[in-house]
Amino acid sequence: MGASESISDIKKGDILINENEIHSGKSGKYQIKTILGQGGFGKVVKCMKLDTKEEIAVKIVKNRDDWMNLPVLPCILLLVTTVHAFQYTELAQYVDNHQEEYIEALRDWVAVESDSSNVLKRPDLHRMMEMVAQKLRLMGGTVELVDIGNQELPDGQTLALPKVVTAQFGTDSNKHTVCVYGHVDVQPAKLEDGWATDPYNLTDINGNLYGRGASDNKAPVLAWIHAVEAYRALNMELPVNVKFLIEGMEETGSNGLDAMILAQRDTFFSDVDYTIISDCGWLSRRPALTYGTRGNCYFFAEVEGPKQDLHSGVYGGTVIEPMTDLIGVLDTLISPSGKILIPGIRDAVAPLTDEEWKMYQDIQFDIDNYKNKIGVSQLMYSNKVDLLAHMWRYPTVSIHGIEGAFSDPGTKTVIPAKVTAKFSIRQVPNMDPAMVKKQVIDYLQSVFAKRKSPNKLKVTMVIGAKPWLANTQHPLYEAGKAAVKRVFDMDPDMIREGGTIPIARTFQDVTGKSIIMMPIGGFDDGLHSQNEKISRYNYIEGTKLFIAYLNEVSQINKSTVKWLGGTLVL
Repeated sequence: MGASESISDIKKGDILINENEIHSGKSGKYQIKTILGQGGFGKVVKCMKLDTKEEIAVKIVKNRDDWMNLPVLPCILLLVTTVHAFQYTELAQYVDNHQEEYIEALRDWVAVESDSSNVLKRPDLHRMMEMVAQKLRLMGGTVELVDIGNQELPDGQTLALPKVVTAQFGTDSNKHTVCVYGHVDVQPAKLEDGWATDPYNLTDINGNLYGRGASDNKAPVLAWIHAVEAYRALNMELPVNVKFLIEGMEETGSNGLDAMILAQRDTFFSDVDYTIISDCGWLSRRPALTYGTRGNCYFFAEVEGPKQDLHSGVYGGTVIEPMTDLIGVLDTLISPSGKILIPGIRDAVAPLTDEEWKMYQDIQFDIDNYKNKIGVSQLMYSNKVDLLAHMWRYPTVSIHGIEGAFSDPGTKTVIPAKVTAKFSIRQVPNMDPAMVKKQVIDYLQSVFAKRKSPNKLKVTMVIGAKPWLANTQHPLYEAGKAAVKRVFDMDPDMIREGGTIPIARTFQDVTGKSIIMMPIGGFDDGLHSQNEKISRYNYIEGTKLFIAYLNEVSQINKSTVKWLGGTLVL
């Protein structure tokens, strides 16, 4: 059959010849293995390249005008990556129609007091993980509850860690595979702490859904689950394979998770192309994509003196007090203007580039609103770029508290025998926690030595989490921008987080794959604070964002159409 004959005559077993020199890597003979579909445009077929046995899906059209308005040729062979059009409108409508069900699902999850810091709440945490697993099972996923061992308590006892939930939807090797990470444990919360509503009873007030864990991180996890559920409910093929990894110990350091990820690197994670984390928030009312987090080096500085606490009236003025030494040491960490005084600590910090400066200038951020939200009259810096840079990409010292000191209401005239300060230094590229540890310990020991005190100083680093930074030009972020544009009809802010999400760096180091952080939480959600909430708008529209994003990720590294050229023969 010549090239001018009808495409409708093409059948299984026919040979296609591609002679296009532009795509020389695709030139050669292809045998049709399967007819995948046909219509007025032509046919979609699955072919095998005869010399390499490579299989590809192709579309055969009579005219280029039938595909992307290309010039007319007798017969064109096209490489096709997407056979089915993305039906966003139908999916978004499904979400709108089921939003009350989504809110009830969040209500059920918030009602579980899954506080990972309280060992007495461990049964609730186990129940929470079972609820997650069951919801994923009911959707038809391949679900596993992974045992990650025991937690050793300070008194030497051990307690079972909550199992990690893994799930998989889709195993098509021709598709990308994404892994969605989230957590369903929460920070402690009590009504008497200052909550306006019961923290474990989701309460809708003016479109805001109040409850502990609503924004951090139960609603985002549910939004991802509902995104996958929408595709399946409408009998639409998922554009990518989706895996879930949901843990229950994030708020207390993700105990056991690093070892689990490493153990499953060559099994569960072997085919994961990209990891998605939605455990963060927007900076303003504009949607955002997060491309960096600071790391954290957390220190204990212990000063020990007398063998027991002393009465200040009896012994005050005769002993060199540990608290006085400790306050003196802490005062040498940072200046009133915010400058870190530890020698060498900023030497490794990557300089602010012109590109970053321009990016910060373009970000929607109101300094006055920021001050009002946190209740201060003055900030360390008065312009937006300086403020954002020091919030995200410069190190800082924060002093968190002193253990062993008297802190109860009332008065107590005691000289503590031993006091321990707790402080941290946020890490940024290209700081190395091991080097920071040495710099801090050496510096504080030298400062303490100058005091010529008989007391003893012991400095230890208990956390050494590295920073994480992504390339905003990576296709993952381009896909994110496209999804935000589709759902919110605006471009996202590209932001960094001042806080630390250690699991991001773990995923990157262990799997070697790219990561994106895609938040749906609002800037005023009050994470870890009283009256935590997520808005109904962010929860529902965030679900649509995740639906759109899965489709955008499916297009990565695949043009919608690549012209192979050639002629058709038998």
